[in-house]
Amino acid sequence: MSGAEPALAPGPRALAALPKAHLHLHFTGSMRVETVRDMARAHGLRLPTTLTDDYPPRFDASDARGWFRFQRLYDVARACVRGEADMRRIVREAALDDGAEGSRWLEIQVDPTSYAPFVGGITPALEIVLDEAAAVSREAGAAQVGVVVAASRMRHPLEARTLARLAARHAGSGAGTVVGFGLSNDERRGDTAEFGAAFRIARRAGLASVPHAGELLGAEAVAATLSSLAPDRLGHGVRAVEDPWVLDRVVAAGVALEVCPGSNVSLGVYDAAPDVPLRRLLDAGARVALGADDPLIFGTRLVDQYEVARTVHGLTDAELAGLARASLAASRAPTDVRAAAEADIDAWLG
Repeated sequence: MSGAEPALAPGPRALAALPKAHLHLHFTGSMRVETVRDMARAHGLRLPTTLTDDYPPRFDASDARGWFRFQRLYDVARACVRGEADMRRIVREAALDDGAEGSRWLEIQVDPTSYAPFVGGITPALEIVLDEAAAVSREAGAAQVGVVVAASRMRHPLEARTLARLAARHAGSGAGTVVGFGLSNDERRGDTAEFGAAFRIARRAGLASVPHAGELLGAEAVAATLSSLAPDRLGHGVRAVEDPWVLDRVVAAGVALEVCPGSNVSLGVYDAAPDVPLRRLLDAGARVALGADDPLIFGTRLVDQYEVARTVHGLTDAELAGLARASLAASRAPTDVRAAAEADIDAWLG
């Protein structure tokens, strides 16, 4: 046999090597399942089988109570976080896990109220998160970490103002600082407009406005949030597609959407991955940043969302690179972090 062997066609570019920013990750929900099991053992707590033998959890997409089952499971995991060492471990592992997936910048979202009883109040709870975020951001291989302080729609709007003032005192523009203010939990609860005062406090401090909207409720909730909270980004926001006028408002305002395909399907917002309107949002000109939401609960991480965009929604590598660029542009990452990531995206494509 003579002659040169035929060249093999190159495989798909590795999505974990694509530089990106991760803008939608919740503190408790970021945990590795091994971590929550370790914490439960250490504190003498029992976990449901959905976090042990039957992991990952499966939610019935046809069951309207899916959200409440999710919330109960999230509360169980959060109850395992009992002090400073636990909190530091969560931040560190989130930064390292995201760094391994190509995230150059991570904005982790936390409500310090949940952990305050174990560390002496909401101020030390937030300061622990910020201190560990600054420390791990200096380590090789870790994503740099900014923090989003999030109020809960389940609590009184006055508590949101308290959190906004706390966030404002720690506002900054780099790793280990507060970079945004959010509003999370069941968007069917509470009056969005009543949280407007808290968001005005945050905006005056230079923080990004990043409330959740348009996941459990439709386009009307997106419209109300646009009017009341002047968001820079929306957590989820996918259901803006249900009203062309609302979607046009989102696009015209340049509001980025933190789209989390895995959690959308797990919670029954959409029946299956192809139903998530990622392509429709992009075709309409929306700025989209993919997010993992709660990897502990949903069993999928950030790279999995990019893989779905590639294999289910048919995005080319150039379009995936566009998503990565959009995530960086919508972030509060420092200029040098964004510039280095942009250059590396070019290299990834090349």
